[in-house]
Amino acid sequence: MFGLGAPELIIIGIIVLFIFGAKRLPEIGKGLGGALREFRKVKQDISPNGEKEAVGEKKEEKKPLENELAKKAVEKVPVLKKGLEIKKRAEKIKKILK
Repeated sequence: MFGLGAPELIIIGIIVLFIFGAKRLPEIGKGLGGALREFRKVKQDISPNGEKEAVGEKKEEKKPLENELAKKAVEKVPVLKKGLEIKKRAEKIKKILK
């Protein structure tokens, strides 16, 4: 897990305990757990046939997933649509200049 061993995780835990206090730790854990659960749910909804994706996938295989995530993001955040249009125009200009 990112090269972190048990001693490093314990030190990080103690620092978090000092910063947030014992009363807020369950709230933080609940929030993180909910966020992870929601991310997995969205990922499973988007993946083809609801299949779980392999850990060692190639980038080419992830592109449909990324495209679906982009579509959902554009639906929820209208400003992204304009940004994506600008990006497409910039890519066309790059192709013309080459």
